[in-house]
Amino acid sequence: MWHQLLTHTFIIGVLAAGIRLATPILLAVLGEIFSERAGVLKISLEGEMLIGALAGFLGAYYCKHLWIGFCFGMLAALMYSGIAGFFSITLKVDQVITGITLNLLALGLTSFLYRLMLGQSFIPPSITPLVPLKIPGLCDVPFLGSILFSQNLIVYLTFFFLTPVSAFVLFKTPFGLNLRAVGEYPLAADTVGIRVIATRYICVMIGGMFSGLGGAFMTLAQLNMFTENLIAGRGFIALAAVIFGRWHPFGAVIATLLFGVADALQLRLQAIGVTIPYQFLLMLPYVLTILALIGVVRRTTPPSALAVPYERLS
Repeated sequence: MWHQLLTHTFIIGVLAAGIRLATPILLAVLGEIFSERAGVLKISLEGEMLIGALAGFLGAYYCKHLWIGFCFGMLAALMYSGIAGFFSITLKVDQVITGITLNLLALGLTSFLYRLMLGQSFIPPSITPLVPLKIPGLCDVPFLGSILFSQNLIVYLTFFFLTPVSAFVLFKTPFGLNLRAVGEYPLAADTVGIRVIATRYICVMIGGMFSGLGGAFMTLAQLNMFTENLIAGRGFIALAAVIFGRWHPFGAVIATLLFGVADALQLRLQAIGVTIPYQFLLMLPYVLTILALIGVVRRTTPPSALAVPYERLS
């Protein structure tokens, strides 16, 4: 049994699946980086991804079009993140409490709405998921072709477009400079004319759209159906990945790939019948994430005004 672990096919399968499994988490992380860089700690990632997953599935199921589903997922999570923004930025409620509350609300709300709209049946409704899109020429490259260039379009979009664009916006544009100033020293930013409240709201909304896309990816590109609590802690893993990646999009890629490959590995180990209790295998990606986080948390410096409500001086 164990000789199967070192085969070429097994390694390629784990790495390719790891990239797919990392994609929804990376999307949530990219959005959270914008939010936290602006000073808003958005614990509600889990809830936003759940809302996006349900809205994306319902949009694709009723409209018979996957891309409409993705748009629905992004829009629904954007509006849900607006609630987090209102409580955290305008009402100045504790951001951790706000996020936990919204996560619990999303868990019950998505289950209720799913049963209300689709009912309960022995065979749950499903859609045709997003299919892999092999890049001609590159997909034939030995080893790397099957891992990197035989994925679906959202995977390519996330790793090869959204990640570098996010890094460029954050560190090479005036908007990125302004939002980082808001997250580090909002009073000074306000003094020079930067609209602190508006910037924070914009970043929270950007985070919501990314989280919604990540949630919709789960139902429209991985599972082809919605199940209760299908995010299963990935929103919290995304929060840890933000710290592991040191609030940088490229660092987030490494952090999320760690979880994705670990998750893919435990699934493959169960599939080949490794004689380890499956509960321990399910723990593997989370344990590795915690250990990696412990190794870097003391060497990271968060934005100075993170989770601190802004009180404008009169």
